Amino acid sequence: MMPRDTSIDGLTLDEMDIGDKAYIQKTVTEHDIYTFAGVTGDFNVAHVNEEIAKKNMFGQRIAHGALTSGLISAVLGMKLPGAGCLYISQTSKFIRPVKIGDTIKAEAEVIKKIPEKNRVIIKTTCTNQNGDVVLIGEAEIMPRKK
Repeated sequence: MMPRDTSIDGLTLDEMDIGDKAYIQKTVTEHDIYTFAGVTGDFNVAHVNEEIAKKNMFGQRIAHGALTSGLISAVLGMKLPGAGCLYISQTSKFIRPVKIGDTIKAEAEVIKKIPEKNRVIIKTTCTNQNGDVVLIGEAEIMPRKK
């Protein structure tokens, strides 16, 4: 049987199990950072000014933290549980910077189901191409109803 396309028809609470996982991967480009800055209005020099960023603790420009955590939104909205879910909340702790050219794997794992509220708690983790954790957190979502 072919796997279901959750970007079209997301999972319900009953269709998810503790331990279910999904992920996406994306290589962060300079274009992504400038586009994110333009959409949000966050033109912090740490993200958009190479000369000034060379003097920061990382020695170069880094991606916005919210850009990285936004990849979690893509996993939730497209994969687990997918279409129709509502994103209730997210906690994020930024462990390492994301640099231009890093390939980020954003992963979601079901860790708790709250049937009486139709809610699911999801562990969120982002790692770079070297396997280094760059973000950890938890999301609360409301999956689509049957």
